[in-house]
Amino acid sequence: MVFYLLVTGISALVTFGLAYLIWRLSTKYKLYPSIRERDVHTRPTPRLGGVAMFIGIVVAFGAASFIPQLGLVFAEPGKVLGLLAAALIIVLIGVADDLWDLDWLTKLAGQIIAAGILAWQGIQLATLPIGGQVIVSPYVSLSITVLAVVLVMNAINFIDGLDGLVAGVALIANGVFFVYVYILQARAQTEYFNLASLTTAVLIGACIGFLPLNFHPAKLFMGDAGALLVGLLMAASAISVTGEVDPLLISQPDVFNAYFLAAYIPILLPFAVLVVPLLDFGMAVVRRLRAGKSPFTADRKHLHHRLLDMGHSHLHAVLLFYGWTLVVSVGCLGYMFLPWYLPTLFIAVGLAICTIITLAPLSRRKALESAAQRTAADDDEVVRFDALDAEGQSDPEILEQTPGKATQ
Repeated sequence: MVFYLLVTGISALVTFGLAYLIWRLSTKYKLYPSIRERDVHTRPTPRLGGVAMFIGIVVAFGAASFIPQLGLVFAEPGKVLGLLAAALIIVLIGVADDLWDLDWLTKLAGQIIAAGILAWQGIQLATLPIGGQVIVSPYVSLSITVLAVVLVMNAINFIDGLDGLVAGVALIANGVFFVYVYILQARAQTEYFNLASLTTAVLIGACIGFLPLNFHPAKLFMGDAGALLVGLLMAASAISVTGEVDPLLISQPDVFNAYFLAAYIPILLPFAVLVVPLLDFGMAVVRRLRAGKSPFTADRKHLHHRLLDMGHSHLHAVLLFYGWTLVVSVGCLGYMFLPWYLPTLFIAVGLAICTIITLAPLSRRKALESAAQRTAADDDEVVRFDALDAEGQSDPEILEQTPGKATQ
């Protein structure tokens, strides 16, 4: 554990130092794009934070290669080099998009190439712990791996719209995932030092180092380069550990109860920690296809936009995303070492609380509308103002409106 903490610290320190430097230089030389219609922020903000995260990750991997205890990870240098090469491609594509706004087809092609390099170098889904089934065809394995990596990258990129959102969600998700991998190690299902643990540790460090400059109000954005990089590394770590769990365990009656969930968690947990990004991604794809548009067309209808329109503040919307991610991912992890009913109860109660908090602004606005209508009825006035139509207004502004005097 000490060595993982060491590489996490190195990644965090290098990322923070470079992020601060990039912020100062970008501010001084005005290296930032203009504000787009769909953007939430109101002042131009540099978007090259992903470069700092990438360099911090590369330096952390380089430092890890000199630690003898982590030598087993680098016994297969092709996987490490393939991961870093894919990360470099993603960062270059992301930086180009942040600076020149590339078309969606070019970005998708770059993502497929990066995912293909991962699979080519051995980071691919070779086994699936479902009834002991093993993927035999290399073409099927390659296709599923590329699809999974591209899906996760875009899911993470789609939620990158609020200060500190991606970095915080990734920090929570990867923290839970690291604990999961550590539990597998304790049960002797995987090697103690493996690529999944190292990748997760350096990514946690990069998020820790970047978050101080990215939390609301953000001084620096990670941009597409950072969001795609986070998605790539999360997908790679999940794929790496999934192939290391023995799928035949669930076919052995004597260990069925002990390892049943451990065999399925490699599939369930990545979806659990990415439940919010995947939900937003799925809704966006359906919404855009129904409108006859490309699924990669940008708009202002993501979940974080909807939370703001409901009346949540910027910070509250981000914390809600943190809450949803924490409840689902921790609850799913709990199935590994707790009786099934405890994690189920935790998830049910947690989701109920998150739902109530999420919908609270609507209830508050509905109460304001009812009060306004009652007041107007008492005064025999015609109500022309509906508080629910004032998207984005704060409650004090709504209360200042006098019924019957607001303009349409």
